[in-house]
Parts: sequence; structure tokens; C-alpha cells
Amino acid sequence: MIQWYKADNPQAQFIFAHGAGAGMDSEFMQKMAGLLCNKQINVGLFNFEYMQKIKAEGKRRPPERTDKLLTYFDEILAQAAKESDLPLFIGGKSMGGRMASMIVSDKTYLEHDIVSSVKGVIVFGYPFHPPGKPDKLRTAHFPDLNCLLSVMQGQRDIFGTESEVSVMKLADNIQLNWLPDGDHSLIPRKKSGFTQEQNWISAAEKAVDFINEQLS
Repeated sequence: MIQWYKADNPQAQFIFAHGAGAGMDSEFMQKMAGLLCNKQINVGLFNFEYMQKIKAEGKRRPPERTDKLLTYFDEILAQAAKESDLPLFIGGKSMGGRMASMIVSDKTYLEHDIVSSVKGVIVFGYPFHPPGKPDKLRTAHFPDLNCLLSVMQGQRDIFGTESEVSVMKLADNIQLNWLPDGDHSLIPRKKSGFTQEQNWISAAEKAVDFINEQLS
């Protein structure tokens, strides 16, 4: 089931997938959806099946295998297509964003009209590598992306800091946007002089700028 944030006079829709440890009801997901909605974007939130079980049973469990996550993401996109024909963008927080980037890199899913029609992917906190394991990169599929990928990344994100990512040889279809002193949820330390609100608003604005660029 999709939870929609419906905008006045929407210009596009964004299907927004959650991260591994927190569902669509997390503060980040809800606040970011609201910020994007205020910028004329319809935002659709959903929980992957394993997260639905966590919510129902109250017991933590790891995410499902990548193939199962992608299959469910594909089902959500099909559902969204039945509800709206607005230009489609997809993405997510961390793992959810990674799945969004993988589905538009997979020939099997790109055979589906709805996936092939995706205008762009937006990720908040891309998990470039597991924490503490910078050699185990999760970027092999980037050259196969069917559209541009825009990443909103905190400068000190343990899944890929600015110093680590800046030396990676990423494909030309990757756009990086750095949020000052941000962690994996784009939250800065108090001593930085920046605030969570500032970084989240900035990330939303950068995301909408990206959407507008793809629509122009």
C-alpha cells in the first residue's frame, strides 16, 4: 500500500523507499516527503514486505534479499502507474535508494514500461560501502543506469564520506550533492554551525532542482 503526500498542482511524482532499519513512518521519511510535497511533488511512501512484518509483529528482522526487494518495488511502481500518469521519479533513503538505482539498471525490470519511463533517481544517503569497509563498493551497477542518479550525501556519512567518494571513479550519470557536516541521515553536529532543518530543507531543494532539470 502506498501512502501519498499529494501536492497542489503537482508537476511530478516521486516513489520514495525507506532505508534498512526504519520504515516509511520514520521522521526522516515523513519530513522529507512533506518538504517535497510543498514543492509540487506527489510523494508515495511504502514499506517493503519485511518492514510490514516488523510493524505487525514488533520483532526486528533483516531486509529481504535484493531480488525480493526489487520485485516488490516493481509492484509498487505498477500500482503508482495506475493512480497517476505524472512524470515518474524514484529513489529512497540509503538501502531504498540503492534498490531504486538497481531497478533502473536491471534489464529484466527495464522491459517493464513503468520502470523504463523513470525520469531520474534520487537517493538520500547512498550506501557506497558498508561502514568500515570502503573496499566493498556498491557501485558496480552505476554504468548501467537508465537515467541520471542524484545523490544527497552527508559529508561525514560513514557509508561514504566526501573524502572517500571524491576519489571514486564514478560514472558520468551520477550527480553528487554534499550536505555540510551531515551524517547518514544528513544531520550535522551542533558544533558545525549547521542544523538538521537546514540540511533537510537544502536536500529537498536540491532534489526538486534535479526533478525540474529532468523535466525541462
